Amino acid sequence: MGSAPLFASFLQAGFECSTHKLRDGRRLDLVHSTQHDRFVDQDYLRLRDIGIRTVREGLRWHLIETEPGKYDFSSALRILDAAAQHGIEIIWDGLHFGWPDFLDIFTKEWVDAFAAFIHEFTETLRASGTSRIFIAPVNEISFLSWAGGDEDILNPFCRGRGHALKQQLVRGAVAASRVIRKELPKALLVSPEPVIHIVGDPTKPDDVRQAEEYRTAMFQSWDMIAGRLEPELGGDESLLEIIGVNFYDRNQWWNFGKTIRRGEPEYRPFREIVEEVYLRYRRPIFIAETGTENAERPGWFSYMWDESQAAIAAGVPVEGLCLYPIVNHPGWVDNRHCENGLWDYASPQGEREIYRPLELEVRKRVKTEARNQQ
Repeated sequence: MGSAPLFASFLQAGFECSTHKLRDGRRLDLVHSTQHDRFVDQDYLRLRDIGIRTVREGLRWHLIETEPGKYDFSSALRILDAAAQHGIEIIWDGLHFGWPDFLDIFTKEWVDAFAAFIHEFTETLRASGTSRIFIAPVNEISFLSWAGGDEDILNPFCRGRGHALKQQLVRGAVAASRVIRKELPKALLVSPEPVIHIVGDPTKPDDVRQAEEYRTAMFQSWDMIAGRLEPELGGDESLLEIIGVNFYDRNQWWNFGKTIRRGEPEYRPFREIVEEVYLRYRRPIFIAETGTENAERPGWFSYMWDESQAAIAAGVPVEGLCLYPIVNHPGWVDNRHCENGLWDYASPQGEREIYRPLELEVRKRVKTEARNQQ
């Protein structure tokens, strides 16, 4: 990859692409809810204006394969066409929390179907003529296995099956990665996972030990993909190519306790977290998701930008920072108006009101970055 920037822009945008099922059986499709599918052209023009030329987008598997083996990639093609028109580079998620209703994720058939789905997508990408291709086969294996396999809050709504779900998601990611390697040898594989920090009660050695075991479990998915852990899942070092770290303001907490906030003595600076990940894997790395809600947005963005620059100064090759999501969206479960983006809901004409305090901070940082690169 050399010393050239990995992505088209350091500051990136993520469009909320969760398509999971709710407990009552309804399908949540936030690409549709935010009307990004309808107004992708206007959205990309807005990004170009503010200095963003790399985005994260997700395939909506449930929409593309409504019947086994029958694919309709028109939803992805519209995004590909808009990206080509406006000079936007895409980091694709193959799976972002959702799959077709006719599949059981705990079966071999699910792995085979996912590999076949990704194979069809590689054909679509080849036909599109896209020159630089980034694909994250599965987004946040650790989070989905916890939320859907242990905590019963996301599909497949299980308890006590978190590790089995993690294994299955890794099998799917590995199978998809090998398909991508074969069909698109120049494509780059991305592995986004959440990073955390957990603190145990210093007066209770067992609690400290347990907190550290829980904290270091954040490496399991990456280790499995690389074949360092449970190699029978098929992982290999070559499949762990680009590391994506997802980090939010609630990613640090006391073991089985409250969130640790910035400014508290137990809070671990993000620069140290991202450095630990880099030193473990020695791969190109970027912040694949970060953000917060309401009036905290500008301050959090500034913190993450400054921590990224501090990590770079310490020798960590942080290649980008992705604001996620870039547009406000309805809450996953309660349908509330989540004010966590740079832009708000779209008008009937595709216009979106910008959140001015965050806009000012973003423009200031992008301007500084451009001046430093001159």
